[in-house]
Amino acid sequence: MTDDRAGQDPAPISWEALAAELAATREQAAERGDADPTAWDAVAAELAARVAERPVEEQPVPAVPVEDVAAAVAEPAPEPEPAPEPEPAVLLDPVELRGGLEALLFVVDDPVDEETLAAALRCPPEQVRQGLAELAAGYDERSAGIALRRVGEGWRLYTREDHAGVVERYLGEGQRSRLTQAALETLAVIAYRQPVTRARVSAIRGVGVDGVMRTLIGRGLVREVGSDPDSGGGLYATTPLFLERLGLASLAELPELAPLLPETATFLEEHPDA
Repeated sequence: MTDDRAGQDPAPISWEALAAELAATREQAAERGDADPTAWDAVAAELAARVAERPVEEQPVPAVPVEDVAAAVAEPAPEPEPAPEPEPAVLLDPVELRGGLEALLFVVDDPVDEETLAAALRCPPEQVRQGLAELAAGYDERSAGIALRRVGEGWRLYTREDHAGVVERYLGEGQRSRLTQAALETLAVIAYRQPVTRARVSAIRGVGVDGVMRTLIGRGLVREVGSDPDSGGGLYATTPLFLERLGLASLAELPELAPLLPETATFLEEHPDA
């Protein structure tokens, strides 16, 4: 196959025409009984040279009507729908407020703050704050079996200490898992010296505290809060659960140590080698 159009600009290749030419060449070879692979190699080489010399036939790109372009430019993008506004807080009837507060405090597992209660009741936080104070005062005035206390940053219902014996008899003696004396002493050291390293707690108590520390951490009463810059050991402090269990709003409410310490003379009499 030779090209008689030498010297002219090569026409664009039409892939349909090329496929038809290949099919015709194959039929002619079959009619001649030419099954020599070298003949097909020569045909393929010549077609490859022709493809390299000629540009690929470009497919027409459909034109976009001018009116469609103008409409797309003129039509503004749809504006996003505004977010629904929260319902305004309104003052509740005192009876409704008291009932709502008691219902919410009864179902929560952890101390809940005033803002969360106000959002649930859809009333101002100031009214919730006043309602909580009145509710707590009412429980105290009639010596109710429950007490409402502020713990940390939230409020929670507790059984009143005056009725602890009744509760213990109901639950059964020994069903509550109590901390050992060693765990209580270790917890007291951490509470008053926090943040403190495990080695420092051991030095103050005079015994190893690894097992006790694992117990306190497992109970959620103590947690690691960093590392000591000098020794690299972990620093430990009490958790919000510790305040909750003791009914304290903050560590500032811990009792002073001085009245709890023995007098110097008594200490020397009991420990003459100190």
